[in-house]
Amino acid sequence: MIDRRVFLGASASALFAGIGRSDDPPKRGSLGCVIHSFPIRSRTEKGLGDPLKFLEFCRERGADGIQLPLGKSVDSSRNLRTLAERHGMYVEGSVRAPKDKADLERYEAEIVAAKEAGASVVRTVMLGGRRYETFRTAKEYAAFADGSLASLRLAEPVMARHKVTLAVENHKDFRTDELIDQLKAVASEFIRVCVDTGNSIALLERPSETAAALAPWAAACHLKDMGVEESSDGFLLSEVPLGDGFLNLAGIVAALKKARPAIRFSLEMITRDPLRIPCLSDDYWATFEKVPGRDLARALAMVKTHAAKEPLPRISKLKPEDQLAVEEKNVRRSLEYARAKLGF
Repeated sequence: MIDRRVFLGASASALFAGIGRSDDPPKRGSLGCVIHSFPIRSRTEKGLGDPLKFLEFCRERGADGIQLPLGKSVDSSRNLRTLAERHGMYVEGSVRAPKDKADLERYEAEIVAAKEAGASVVRTVMLGGRRYETFRTAKEYAAFADGSLASLRLAEPVMARHKVTLAVENHKDFRTDELIDQLKAVASEFIRVCVDTGNSIALLERPSETAAALAPWAAACHLKDMGVEESSDGFLLSEVPLGDGFLNLAGIVAALKKARPAIRFSLEMITRDPLRIPCLSDDYWATFEKVPGRDLARALAMVKTHAAKEPLPRISKLKPEDQLAVEEKNVRRSLEYARAKLGF
């Protein structure tokens, strides 16, 4: 006869053995928030960037997970993992890729901490700014691209050793073909893409085509909708609440899920004034010598077709408390839309 206490102990061990594995599917779902959805609150509320606080903050708003920098503390990461598992939420990290060999110690410490937090994916960007605002010559951009590839090659052995995926965001730096070329050059299952559904519009690409091309490489997603407005030197581009813009969100989400069924979608609803895309200026084209004029014509036609009847929202002149209220409303509306219309 089996001892009852032994049986109960074995049952409990079996139950908890499966909890917290980084490759487990999300228990509540796959719709979370990236910290960049809250730039206004981050400036006014101390500590929102603390992963434990941010996880609770997002849970209160109905999100299934979070994406943000997780730091280097293994103990803090373990606490975060415990809390995330308790709430059935996912955790994804955000890191700066190593700039050189001397930076590898810092980088690996962050990857170790991310894995301890339960993150199987960490997102990175190769350029913090925007390509057409950062570089003045094709030579400058080529040097950046070479440095980016060198950085990814430094990162790859770390990712492979810890079996964590580095997801490179299309961050208004690489056009889609250029980003894929970088991934092919590294040739690793641990170097993939964080697909931002709106960024590449600024580089004269069509969002559905970008998502479809990057889908086989996708490991994470920044989900957003976009509005556009015509301007004298090109167009204005702005994040808007999901459903208020012109993106085919249902088609984009379906394409990414089909290619990568386990992908998580982190809402990036940045409440800010529209960004200027000066694609009719000479300076904009300094690094786009190989981009065909057809792409410019298609982009301007897309803007003309989808330009909002009313000007895009400007919030910088609002009172701080009103800016905060708009940000909160935009995020909540977006999460509600995703649940109601996008199958999350």
